[in-house]
Amino acid sequence: MTQTPGQLSFEPPAGTGQNGNNEAGRFSPGAPGGESTLSSLTARFNNSTLALHLTAIVKSYSEILFFNSAPIGLIFFLITLFNPNIAVSGIISVMAAYAFAKLINMDETFLNSGFYTYNPLLSGLAVGFLFKLSMLTVFIVITAGIFTLLLSIMLNSFFYYNFKLPILSLPFAIVASVTYLASSNYANLFAGGFYSHWTSGLQWYLPLWLSGFFKSMGTIFLLPYVLPGIAITLVILCCSRILFMLAVVGYYTGTIMTGCLTGSFEQAFSNIFHFNYILIAMAIGGIFLVPSVRSYALAIVAVLVSTLLLKAMEVFWSYYGIPGFTIPFNFITMSFVYVLGVVHNPMVARYIKSTPEETLDYFIAGSRRFGAAGLTIALPFTGKWHVWQGFDGEWTHRGSWRHAYDFIIVDADGRSRRDSGGELEDYYAYRKSVLSPIRGRVVKVVANLPDNPIGTIDKSNTWGNLVIIRDERAFYVEISHFAHDSIRVVEGQWVEKGALLGKCGNSGYSPQPHIHVQAQAAEGVGSATIPFTFSNYLKDKKFFANGLPEEKTEIETLNPEKSIETRMSFMLDDSFVYDVYRAGRRIDELRLKVKMAPDGTFYFDSGRGRLYFGRHEDTFYIYHTQGADKYLKHIFMAVPRLPLLQMNDMSWCDRLPVGSVVTGPRREFFLFLNSFKFDLARVDCRLHFTGRNTIEGSVRSKTLGVDIKTHVELDDQVGFKRIVAGEYEFRRNENEKIRK
Repeated sequence: MTQTPGQLSFEPPAGTGQNGNNEAGRFSPGAPGGESTLSSLTARFNNSTLALHLTAIVKSYSEILFFNSAPIGLIFFLITLFNPNIAVSGIISVMAAYAFAKLINMDETFLNSGFYTYNPLLSGLAVGFLFKLSMLTVFIVITAGIFTLLLSIMLNSFFYYNFKLPILSLPFAIVASVTYLASSNYANLFAGGFYSHWTSGLQWYLPLWLSGFFKSMGTIFLLPYVLPGIAITLVILCCSRILFMLAVVGYYTGTIMTGCLTGSFEQAFSNIFHFNYILIAMAIGGIFLVPSVRSYALAIVAVLVSTLLLKAMEVFWSYYGIPGFTIPFNFITMSFVYVLGVVHNPMVARYIKSTPEETLDYFIAGSRRFGAAGLTIALPFTGKWHVWQGFDGEWTHRGSWRHAYDFIIVDADGRSRRDSGGELEDYYAYRKSVLSPIRGRVVKVVANLPDNPIGTIDKSNTWGNLVIIRDERAFYVEISHFAHDSIRVVEGQWVEKGALLGKCGNSGYSPQPHIHVQAQAAEGVGSATIPFTFSNYLKDKKFFANGLPEEKTEIETLNPEKSIETRMSFMLDDSFVYDVYRAGRRIDELRLKVKMAPDGTFYFDSGRGRLYFGRHEDTFYIYHTQGADKYLKHIFMAVPRLPLLQMNDMSWCDRLPVGSVVTGPRREFFLFLNSFKFDLARVDCRLHFTGRNTIEGSVRSKTLGVDIKTHVELDDQVGFKRIVAGEYEFRRNENEKIRK
């Protein structure tokens, strides 16, 4: 019942893995190393291939509960053995689907994730729950598995590309219903197919409100028994406290409400199909939305809404003698996800990680690193300018136009004009160059309005002379108040970021020459604005990769420096060897090689982990680490962000994920608390240039008790010469070849 919006082109997916994960490189299993003989090469290849096949099949089990983990999947498989008939049916179904996928040459990247095979697995479990194994049921299981795979591919293509929606377990719900309906006409199957289900007496020792929860949890795997439910609950608790909490809250919210509506709590707690409440709460509150108080509230609302649908489905489906399966879960979750996407709810998870805790950690750090709005533009000028009016400005930036900025130029005394300011030419900003803050196509130009004499404004043409550009990222930027006949671009023209658009003027509703810039979702002049941030500017020698400068402050634009750009330009197969020191003693060797993930993201591969990096808005970033290599985490701490320019004493800040500095129970505890109050446990990184090639920094968190000093020395050619983070030091081995 997972949710991946996987892409249906038989090529490596663009960074989209299980559960909608955009973790780069998720599907890059790597190639086996070389051997001395052909026989050993063949044996190693066969072993690796078999391992990949088994891993993919086992992952199908974990995908049912929003995980993509072979170990977790193996545990779930072992739990299904509580009923061998169900377990074997599930295995047969998923293997049939897997074999058919291989037959039609389905790409390994998609197949090995488990995304396309968890629905066939559920179909097999459903058939195994109703009928005991025989030649007839094996045929039905195989047919259902293949049919479910086909439907998964078709529905995924339709829902993802048209609505950006996950397919969840909809293919299973459809195929299981069809199978149950069709089987009613199979006389031989009905005569000897049904079998009685054994169950333990443990449920009689538990109160109904507790045994009902465990039975519902077990029903997710078509095992409506207490013991499997307890085992599944423990797995969820060990993997994610957030999902465990949502499962409990979702079940009891929905069941208690159902009891109030029906007047029978005994009947409500006996209904095993209340597992839909569990899945809805987990999906809304912990998977598709970033875990937060608001997300939890929406999850509860979704569960309450689903109580009506679940009861209606039971009445309708019972007419045909079949259960409603996961249809309420699919319908409610899809509806909420679609609507929340349409209204641009800020808590919709853009990157879904392995657990809700990791998604939350990534979101909090990422929103500080790249801007909460996820939309950045460059400043529309060069040199030093003054922020005259920002978001929610007291004059004109109100209501639908609250997300906008006005800029002027002031002198050392804070004056925007020389002399009396009676003429336009007296203003420092007048006829200064205005540059494109984005790359895109010009969709609207107004250029012939006159500049207002000082002391007058044009109320009829509020926006004055203007240029509207459509960004490749599907939004628009409007720049207003150009000087009369100064615009140098035309409608339909493509412009690059930094291209000359025209000159600053005083047209429209403008009391003095200034630049007005806003981002908007629509093309029309003066459309409602949307949030954005500016990239790459300097304020008081502090560099901001993105942000919103305060009003009445002076900022300066920055351009990348070619030399540092070159040194931070890594090529595929670049290799670096570092001697690792601790307390002045060499303890290890770290070998890094530059590789590329299927989505085009580059990473340093150490053999034990990956360190993803790239360039974003003229800043070099280390995005995140993957794997268990502690050395990579220390490198991440030392240089998470590097401006592609150098200025003595220039400083900058960054925010690191909690998981990058602490591990174990302490990490899990604070990540859980962070879902209730963002930044409760925050990790700040402060860095500054102390020389042309030297960067000093610190990583601190009062809540976590972290205080780590860092030191980085850039190499004269490429990369880093020396890195120090806390007790670890990494020295480049100059005897090794960098590029081969």
